[in-house]
Amino acid sequence: MIKESSQLSSNKQIKFPKRKILWKDLKRILTLNIGTILFGILFLYMVISIVLYFTTVHVTSYQVVAGPLAKNETYTGLALYQEQIITADAGGYLNYYAREGGKVSASSIIYSLGEQQIEQTAHPLSEEDLSMLRAQMSAFSYGFDPNDFNSTYNFKYGLGGSILQYSMDSQEDQGTPSVTLGGQTLVRARQNGIVLYSKDGYEETTAEDLTAASFDREQYHRESLKKKEPIQAGDAVYTLITGETWDLVIPLSDKQASGLADKTYIKVRFLKDNVAQNGDLAIMEKEGKKYGVITFSSGLIRYAGERFIDIELVTNVQNGLKIPLTSVVNKDFYTIPTEYKTVGGDTGEAGFLLEKGKKKGEGASKEFVSTILYAEDEDFCYVDVSAFPEGSILLKPDSNDRYVVEDTEALEGVYCINKGYAVFRFINILDQNEEFCIVAENTEYGLAQYDHIILDASQVKEEDIVTVQ
Repeated sequence: MIKESSQLSSNKQIKFPKRKILWKDLKRILTLNIGTILFGILFLYMVISIVLYFTTVHVTSYQVVAGPLAKNETYTGLALYQEQIITADAGGYLNYYAREGGKVSASSIIYSLGEQQIEQTAHPLSEEDLSMLRAQMSAFSYGFDPNDFNSTYNFKYGLGGSILQYSMDSQEDQGTPSVTLGGQTLVRARQNGIVLYSKDGYEETTAEDLTAASFDREQYHRESLKKKEPIQAGDAVYTLITGETWDLVIPLSDKQASGLADKTYIKVRFLKDNVAQNGDLAIMEKEGKKYGVITFSSGLIRYAGERFIDIELVTNVQNGLKIPLTSVVNKDFYTIPTEYKTVGGDTGEAGFLLEKGKKKGEGASKEFVSTILYAEDEDFCYVDVSAFPEGSILLKPDSNDRYVVEDTEALEGVYCINKGYAVFRFINILDQNEEFCIVAENTEYGLAQYDHIILDASQVKEEDIVTVQ
C-alpha cells in the first residue's frame, strides 16, 4: 500500500505540471502583440509574392534607343591638295612670320632671309595694335593644349608676323614702306593660299598617280622646313596650298565599291572634329584595286597639312527608334472614319456616338463611348475591336450620317511594359534589315526613346502582367 501510494504521488507530480506548462506556452504563442502582427504581415507578403512570381509571365525587355539601322563604315583617306613648294631665291638664315596652317594673301610677309641672323629691332606699335596682340595671347593661353605643344611654335610665328605686319602698316601710312628688317630681306607670298612649313613628297601627286603603297602610313614621312642653319638658294622654304578644291581618296573593297556605285554625291563626317560636309564621289580602279575619290569645295583650312584623315561615310541616313524585329507584332483594329470622332464627358476624352435601341431611325437613343485610339491618320481612327460589338452603328456628330462598325485592318506594333503590363503601341516602320527595324520618332500614340518593350512579342498577350528577367 505504501508502495502504491508512492507511485501515485509520483505520477501526480509528473503529469499535471506538464499540462500546465504546455497550456502556458500555447497561450503565450497565441497572444497577439506587435511582433506577431508584423510577422504575419511579412509572411502574407511572402506568400503573395511567391504566388505572383509563379502566375505572371517572365520576359526579357528591350530599352528603345534612337539611332541608324546600321553603323556607318569608317575609312582612312589620303588628302590631295593644290599645292606647290616655294624655294628660296638666295641663301642665308630664315625667320618665319606667317602662322602655319593659316591663310595669307599675296601681300603677306612669309619670311625674312639674310646672310646673318636677324638683329633685334624695336617695332613702334599703337595702343590699338597692342590691344589686338594682347587679345591673341589671351585666346592662345585659354585654348592651350599641353598635348599639342607644337602649336606654341605656330603661335610664335603668328605673333611675330602680327607685330611685323602692324609695324609695316605704320610705315606704309607714313609713306616709307620697308623691304628689310634687322638686316634681312622680307619675302612676301607669291599668291593667296595656306602656308605650311613642311613637305612630304605628295605635293605634285594627283589621284591617278596613287598606288596601294601610297596608303602605307608606316612608310609615310613629313619633313620640316624650319631650319636653324643657313639654307642655300633653291632650297624649299615653305609649301603653299593655292586652291579651295581638294580630294580625299579612300581604298575600297569590291563589296564597298559595289555599295557606293550608284552614288555621285555623299556625306562625309570627319572623325577629328565630328564635322560633316558633302562631296562629289567617283569610283576609280587602278591595278585591280578600287578607290573612292571624294572631291570637296570647302573645309580645306580645317585639315590643311594632314595627309591621312579618318572619316565616316554617312550612307545610313535613315534615323529613328531602333526596334528588334522579334518585338514586332500585328493586331487587328476597327477602322472608323476620323469625322466620326468626337469629344465628350467632363474630361474631354476622345470617343464616338453609339446608336442604341432596336430602331435605327428616329427615336433611337445615342450614347457617348470613350475609346482608346491606337493610331490615327487623315482617313481613319484605329480602335480596339473590343470597344464595340461588330455591326454597331456610330453617329456622325452634327449629322444624320451613320457608320456600321465592321471593317478591320492590321497594324504593326510592340508591347510596351513601362507600367508592368503589356500595352500595344503602334509603330511606323521606315527601314529594316535581318534583325532590326527603324521606326518613326515622336508619333502620336507611338513609342518614345527609353521606353521598355517586350523583346519577344510571342511570349505575351496584351494586358498580361509581366515580370522582367
